[in-house]
Amino acid sequence: MAPSTEAFGQRPEGHDGHLHGGVVGGHATAFGQGFINAVPYGANMTPALDARALWKLYQAGDSTVEAVRGVNVTINAGEMVAVMGPSGCGKTTLLNILSGIDEPTSGAVMVNGQPLYGISDDARTDLRGEHFGFIFQDFNLLPVLSAVENVELPLLLKGQSPQDARNGALQSLALVGLEDRSEHRPAELSGGQQQRVAVARAIVHQPSIILCDEPTGNLDNATSTEVMGLLSEMNQRQGTTFLIVTHDSSIASQCQRTITMSDGNILSDSLHASYEEE
Repeated sequence: MAPSTEAFGQRPEGHDGHLHGGVVGGHATAFGQGFINAVPYGANMTPALDARALWKLYQAGDSTVEAVRGVNVTINAGEMVAVMGPSGCGKTTLLNILSGIDEPTSGAVMVNGQPLYGISDDARTDLRGEHFGFIFQDFNLLPVLSAVENVELPLLLKGQSPQDARNGALQSLALVGLEDRSEHRPAELSGGQQQRVAVARAIVHQPSIILCDEPTGNLDNATSTEVMGLLSEMNQRQGTTFLIVTHDSSIASQCQRTITMSDGNILSDSLHASYEEE
């Protein structure tokens, strides 16, 4: 059977270049053998992310800033979890520690059962490359590259041949409904299209966990709804684990759990009512 390139959020009868919100019924087969680790919500015994006693301290002149203070958190495979809180509460610092971008002062992080710290830099880079995809508020697309060239970069960095990387990138763009914009540079795309290119880049190397830092922060309400519909559908159809830092309660409400932070601590960790009933 040929791999499917049906876009997430696409109407079965056709594609007009826009997302159409909602979850397509039934099972959808993603491109590539073993594309995303499809694990039913809460079914995996090994957490996708498990952090214990995390502290992050910074020196600011004569003062010590406790950006993250003794945080314990578990994200199960297949969950879609929001992290909220006021500016400066530590949510982005926590995301950076969980993703291996910023090493904690103390504490431990396990990624699908493997330690993220206490290993060599090369081993951590390999672990991050295997398990994580990233979506940022500012898209972080290279302006001189086309959409497909931006998306294929993770595959080229992993050592895939140029032809295989190009094929994978085109399939990833098709999944987000942008196969007809593959040769466009970022400046030739709308904000929503740029973020969809960023999503395609995040999923092209088949990660099991996608980490998002304010993924709709630079988008208008309508486009934010489209992008969140895309991420939600990936979570529900493919079992992708998402951890989303956001200040927007409407974004958090589309997740299964919301973690609220204050002053470097987790203030609350609540499962939304609709998932409590399942």
